[in-house]
Amino acid sequence: MKLITWNMDSLNATLTSDSARAVLSRDVLNTIIEQDPDVIAIQETKLPRTGPSKKHKEKLEEFFPNYKYVWRVSEEPARKSYAGTMFLYKNHLNPTVTYPKIGAPETMDDEGRMITLEFDDFYVTQVYTPNAGSELVRLKERQVWDEKYAAYLSGLDAVKPVLATGDFNVAHKEIDLAHPDRNHLSAGFTDEEREGFTQLLSRGFTDTFRYIHGDVTGQYSWWNQRVKTSKLNNSGWRIDYWLVSDSLAEKVLKSDIINSGTRQDHTPLLIEIDINL
Repeated sequence: MKLITWNMDSLNATLTSDSARAVLSRDVLNTIIEQDPDVIAIQETKLPRTGPSKKHKEKLEEFFPNYKYVWRVSEEPARKSYAGTMFLYKNHLNPTVTYPKIGAPETMDDEGRMITLEFDDFYVTQVYTPNAGSELVRLKERQVWDEKYAAYLSGLDAVKPVLATGDFNVAHKEIDLAHPDRNHLSAGFTDEEREGFTQLLSRGFTDTFRYIHGDVTGQYSWWNQRVKTSKLNNSGWRIDYWLVSDSLAEKVLKSDIINSGTRQDHTPLLIEIDINL
C-alpha cells in the first residue's frame, strides 16, 4: 500500500491559478500522481464553506480520474476559507469516513483539521495541527489540542492499528530543523510542543521517517516561503509526518520526503507499508 500526504497551501490556487507559484504547485501535484498512491491526504485546502466549486470538481476529475474524494472545510464560528483537509482514495476503495471533533479549545474543532478513513483492518487519519502562532499567542490552546489529539489516536489504536499523517506543526528534535539554536522560542519548536509530540509517540506510535532513516540530518519537509533563500540554503524544518501504531512499524517498507523542486513551503511525504486494503 502506498500513501502520500501534502500540505498544499490552497487547493483553489493549485487547481485554478496561473501564478508562477501555482504552476510549481501543479508540478508537485503531477509528481504525486506519477507515484500512483492508493490514498492521498491534503492539508490546508482553504476551501470556502460550500466546499469544492464546480470548477474545482472538474479539475479534480481531470487530475484524479481514478479517485474518489472527501473533504472538510472551516465552519462557523471559525474563519472562512481557512485550514481544511481532503482525502483522495482509489475508486475501488470504500472506507468509512468520519470527521472527528476532539473537544479542542476555541474554534479549533471547527477549522476542518481532521478526517479519518476506517478500513477493515486499520485506520488512516490526517491532521492539520494548529500553529501556536506569532508570539506564541495560541500556545496554551495548542497544548490542549496536543493532549486531546493524542487521546483520540490512542482511542483509535485500541480498536485497530493506525496510520496518522499530516502537518503536525512541530519539529520534534534538534536534528529536525536546520537552526535549532535560533528557534527554541519559535512556534513549532517550543519545549511544550516538542514534549507534546514526545507524549504522543509514547502512547504507542512510531515516527516512520526516523524508523527507516535513523538520525539522518538535513532532511526537511518545510521551508519558509517568506525567506527567499530558505530552500536554496536548505534552512528547513521537518514538521510533516507519517506515524504508525508501533504494531505496524515492522511493516513499513519506505518513508520518504518527495522532492518538490524549487517550490518552497511544504513538500509531500510518501509511505509504503506492507498491509492489504
